[in-house]
Amino acid sequence: MTPVSTGAPTDVGAVTSVTAADAAADSRMTPGGPGYRRMSLALFLAGVATFALLYSTQALLPLISGEFGVAASEASWTVAAATGGLALFVLPMSALSERFGRRAVMTASLAVAVGVGLLVPFAPSLGVLVVLRAVQGAALAGLPASAQAYLAEEVRPKALVTAIGLFVAGNSVGGMSGRVITGWVAQEWGWRVAVGVIGVVAVACAVAFRLLLPAPRHFTAGSLRPRVLLGTVRDHLANPLLRRLYAIGALFMTVFGGVYTVIGYRLTGEPFGLPQGIIGSIFLVYLVGTVSASTAGRLVGRFGRRGALYLAGGTTTAGLLLSLAPSLPLVLLGLVLITAGFFAGHAVASSAVSKTATEGRAQASALYQSMYYVGSSVGSTVGATAFHAAGWAGTVGVGLLAVVGVVTITVLGSVAARRTVAAPAH
Repeated sequence: MTPVSTGAPTDVGAVTSVTAADAAADSRMTPGGPGYRRMSLALFLAGVATFALLYSTQALLPLISGEFGVAASEASWTVAAATGGLALFVLPMSALSERFGRRAVMTASLAVAVGVGLLVPFAPSLGVLVVLRAVQGAALAGLPASAQAYLAEEVRPKALVTAIGLFVAGNSVGGMSGRVITGWVAQEWGWRVAVGVIGVVAVACAVAFRLLLPAPRHFTAGSLRPRVLLGTVRDHLANPLLRRLYAIGALFMTVFGGVYTVIGYRLTGEPFGLPQGIIGSIFLVYLVGTVSASTAGRLVGRFGRRGALYLAGGTTTAGLLLSLAPSLPLVLLGLVLITAGFFAGHAVASSAVSKTATEGRAQASALYQSMYYVGSSVGSTVGATAFHAAGWAGTVGVGLLAVVGVVTITVLGSVAARRTVAAPAH
């Protein structure tokens, strides 16, 4: 495989001629260059559609609980089923993208997901709703890993963190707009109409994505042979750095999934008693995530990868502690800090995966996404269970344990890096 397709650096001697690989590398997209804006907008819209669909029921859980007569822990399965389906299918879908191309798999994933999204409003029972959401999550699985692999192949390495940050920013906008729209629509017409509106918005995003995304120029088709794929996965899991990054992504998402699954229940109860529309508007704090994700590249440039992760973990911790206050302004400030810390940490970790993996990038990204959405499923179910048992403090406790895990893993990474540097001297 050439250095272009693997992402490995090209050795340069004292005197060399410009090789075909060098020319291909130079033709990759960069900010301000041809196709970069179209690519950025296309993937931004794909991120909007993905998160709007994936979490379309999260802000509506109190209404779903009321209609079907179930507790928060049961209603939370409408979120956990979607993220669990994505986590389960992201690796097989990434394998398809290695064979049939990133753009083709992303297009098919969005098409199926928006089709299921138009059926969700007609679910006759909680069980059927959970099944539809699981199918929707499985369909969306082709998008995240394929998108990161597309970026790693089509964008120059120096611009990769920024490009992935913009994709993650699209996730934050999708999560925000989906929750805000559903909150206000549901207040007037119920949760079924609200998720139907999200389905229509996702259709528009999917069409625009397909029209805007430039055709890949550096994709090389791989093999669908199970032995080859399993070997690639085994190699990634044998890499200590990738294992740490996967765990960090899962733990950050555990915090985020737990907080935003339960926050609606907390704000509808005492001492707040907020209506559904206002609760939906709370998710405007996702705009903070848009900013923090898009500036992740600068954070890494200034503090290094581990320094940026420490900063993200500290910001998330401060937000969790502030959210314990029985004051709405302090709760909102806490949500702002949690959101900023999460999206910054996610952008740093996911871009590091794309840089670290020199072969089988789709599988490397798929493993990250799988662990990431396992974290979301765990966070939503465990966070809701903790809320049922101990109130908001229980959910915050789950989040704090997850952040401790992030910091511990990052410290272990620092120790491992020092040992690696010291090894040649010994």
